[in-house]
Amino acid sequence: MYQGIMNVYKEAGFTSHDVVARLRGICGQKKIGHTGTLDPAAVGVLPVALGNATKLCDMLTDREKEYVALLRLGLRTDTQDATGRILEQKEVTVSEKEVREAILGFQGGYLQVPPMYSALKINGKRLYELARAGREVERIPRPVTVYEIEILRMELPDVEIRVVCSKGTYIRTLCEDIGQKLGCGGIMVSLTRTRAGDFRLEDALTLDEIQDRREKGILEKSLRPVEDCFPGTAALHVTEEYVKLAENGNSLYPSQTREKLSREPGEWVRMYDTAGRFYGIYAFEKQRGQYRPVKMFL
Repeated sequence: MYQGIMNVYKEAGFTSHDVVARLRGICGQKKIGHTGTLDPAAVGVLPVALGNATKLCDMLTDREKEYVALLRLGLRTDTQDATGRILEQKEVTVSEKEVREAILGFQGGYLQVPPMYSALKINGKRLYELARAGREVERIPRPVTVYEIEILRMELPDVEIRVVCSKGTYIRTLCEDIGQKLGCGGIMVSLTRTRAGDFRLEDALTLDEIQDRREKGILEKSLRPVEDCFPGTAALHVTEEYVKLAENGNSLYPSQTREKLSREPGEWVRMYDTAGRFYGIYAFEKQRGQYRPVKMFL
């Protein structure tokens, strides 16, 4: 069984679920999961977890993401992108200066209303299911953060932007919000995810490339070990006499590890045995003076 994280280039027309289904066939295993959805029309980085790395999925979705999107002003659709039904069309009379100020004004935190065409659930129903049935329900605005927003190209009514943002940020909603702020409407025409955490577009593999590597017997080289997904996290090694405690997923005292670190409450560490076998992620619990398991990957 393959174990680790693969940086997949999701092509247009595939859902994130389609990518996982295709990989199950390529790799010959069921234990595969993705770490964050991309719309079918979007392309770019989709980290996929295989084997015991599937335990990472919920941890990797929290990482910041980077996108390049094409915003078209003067339109409004029911899906907030170019795939939807046109609701309104207006002449774009705003100046480049006004557009620049409006876009850059979204840097920082703001409350974003999730789109109806999304996989979020309300009362057990996914929003896109309600939208397809012609129903619109009230959505609670959610705090999101735009860490960076940059204009790459402006040829009105089109503007290409680069966005670095927190999890849960909808770029098509950001495009509509920019258009609303300018009073002319706006939709997302195209979207490329260029980075998810430290997985980058230039390193991503297409499904055909993955298939080719599988046939050549070199697919293992394309997998990133689980522990590499926690760069900057301190490493601790359990002393030989306490290895069984770690193997059974027990908490550990600092005296039971080889290294002695200054510890902050809740601080994560990577736990290994003396031979370098990775056990999992632990957090320091100040009240008990122990490292407790957060996620085990044995």
